[in-house]
Order: sequence, then structure tokens, then C-alpha cells
Amino acid sequence: MIKQEINELKRLYTPSNCSITRICGCYVDGEKNKKTQFKEAFLSLPEEEIFKYFELLRKTLSGTVGKNMLNLEFPLSSEEEGGTQEFLLRLRNSKLKDDALLDEFYDRVIGSYEYVGNYLILLIHDAYDVPGKTLDGLTMDDASDTVFEYILCCICPVNLSKPGLSYNAEINEFHNRVRDWIVEMPETGFLFPSFNDRCTDIHSTLYYSKNPEEAHSEFVDGILGAVLPLSAGSQKETFQALIEETLGEEAEYEIVKNIHENLTEMIEEHKEIPEPLMLDKQQVKNLFEKSGVQEEKLNDFDKLYDTAAGEHTSLMVNNVANTRTFEVKTPDVVVKVNPDRADLVNTMTLEGKRCLVIEINDHVEVNGIAIKTSGDC
Repeated sequence: MIKQEINELKRLYTPSNCSITRICGCYVDGEKNKKTQFKEAFLSLPEEEIFKYFELLRKTLSGTVGKNMLNLEFPLSSEEEGGTQEFLLRLRNSKLKDDALLDEFYDRVIGSYEYVGNYLILLIHDAYDVPGKTLDGLTMDDASDTVFEYILCCICPVNLSKPGLSYNAEINEFHNRVRDWIVEMPETGFLFPSFNDRCTDIHSTLYYSKNPEEAHSEFVDGILGAVLPLSAGSQKETFQALIEETLGEEAEYEIVKNIHENLTEMIEEHKEIPEPLMLDKQQVKNLFEKSGVQEEKLNDFDKLYDTAAGEHTSLMVNNVANTRTFEVKTPDVVVKVNPDRADLVNTMTLEGKRCLVIEINDHVEVNGIAIKTSGDC
């Protein structure tokens, strides 16, 4: 799924657009005991509760595709009878009205989700009447020809509110505030099936993780049966390791700068395309060649890539490129440059010493104080 498709579903979580048919939940304590369960027709809930649930659901579809939100494909084995995808499909088709299926789902979550503390398992069923679109992207609300039926699950920590003083207006006094158990924003969740190309795709799911570096792989394996890709942080570390191992001890500043500039150029050229920009093994190798890495240094590249990332792993450009800053660091000096102007920093040998040379203009500040820049350096 791409950001536009995710946002289309998020817009459903308002009173005027809502088509959610049912909401179910199970409250689990720190010892993995089911404390209470509920199931309701969603629109029968009090208006104040509906708005709170909308907030939780929207959060489960928030973040960055490729970081917080991951498109996962089901392995073929999961679609066989008894597989994870086959079970989720039965759960969706039941419209959350089968108590036995719901209990089994809760048991599966409790058995696979590793979390210290109390949490709430929320599950909704929705049937979205997908409006048609014209060739120029205009929505036609009266031209729907498909219904996207799905379930959305989110797992929310439940913690005590912070202690403090509160004011009692009735008796005009301050007292110790009563601490309540608060449902917090989701830690993880998933949408099934995916809404790919604005159509139902039962062969994939959209997975959400609040912390991309702690994606609860045990939950993904137990509930979805899918394989998590490298996290955003791991992709960046892998890419940096590939550069260092490919260049060896003779890594040149200009080559590293060229790699940065070429990645920045690729992102700029791709910015109007909604699908994330990915690089496979051959494309990374081509990037290194374009950036000036000598051919002999690329002889073992395939082996290095397979070891570091995996033969069939692709890297997301936005995960490996630092688009916020270009940084040059020594033990005593750190230079940060606008990523679009890495060309302002170069290396040069002066009086036998290797130096960084930074091109400056007429406006230079030192500790917030403008200084004179005219004359020879």
C-alpha cells in the first residue's frame, strides 16, 4: 500500500464517513489473563467513545511506509487450511460475529505478543464502499463498483495515569487525584487484507509498529506468519557497512560524498512517484560504480551484499540516505551541511596536511555573531 491509499482509509474514521460495522476488544493483564471482553455495533457507542476509538484507529495507520508501516506478503503455506492468512480470512468473513473465532484470535495474540504490562486488543470490521475515480484523479461518490471489507487490529498499552493533585470544584478544595487506567496509543497493529491499488489484496497485509526498531517479530510470526524486512535502522547500518567493506581502509571522501549526492538526486527524481524507491543488490552496485568505486573493489560485492543484507533483500532509499544533513566528523570537529550543498565541502592538502575546505559566502556567523569574511583566507 502507498501513502494515498492509507490516507483514504484514515479519512473513514470520522462521523460523516464512518462505515465500521463492529468493534470488539479484550483487556489482558500483565499475567496474560483475559480480564474482560466486549463486542458492540460500532455506531451504537456513545459519541464521546467513538471519537476516542477513531483516534486509536487513525494512529494504527500513521507513520512512514517502510519504517512504521510495512507491507508484508503472506507465504503460500499460510493460505492453506490452518494457516495464519486462512484464519484471518475466516475472521474477516465472520464480520467479528463468531465468538469462537474471536476467542481463538485473542488466545493467539496473548500467546505470541511479548509485552510487560496490561494491554487492550482492539479489533474492528468495516465494509468500505470504494468510490470510483476519474482519469484525472477526481473522486466519484456515486460511481462505486467495489466494496473493501477488512479488519483492523491494534494493541494498546493500558497504564495508570500519573499521580498528582486535582481541584474539586464542588467543595473548593485540592486533593490527591484518583489514578485511572488509561488506554494509550497503539504499540502495534495490522490491517487485513491490504488495500492495494484501491482493491482487496488478500495475499498481503499492512503492519504497524510504533517503534520501527522494536517491531515485535514474535507477534508478526505468530499472528501473520509473515517475514519482517530489515528495520529502517538496520537498513541504514547495513548500507554503511557495505560502503566501508567495499571501499576498505582506502575509503575516499569524494566517493562517499558522490554516493550521498547520487542518492539525493535519486530521491528528487522520484518524489512525484507514490511508491517507495527501493534498491536491489544490482542497483546498489550500479550506484557504487556511478559514484566512482573502482571495478576491482566491486569483485566481491555480491558476496558482501548477500552476507550483510541477504541475496533477495532490497533497501529503501529513504532509509539509507540522510536527507536532513550531510555530516563530516573528526574527533574534535563536526561539520554539518545542507544535504543539497555537499559540494561546498571538499578536501585539500595544505602544507602537507590533509584539510577540509568549506566554501563560504558573505554571510558567516560564529556563535550567532556575524563576522567579516572579506580578504584572503
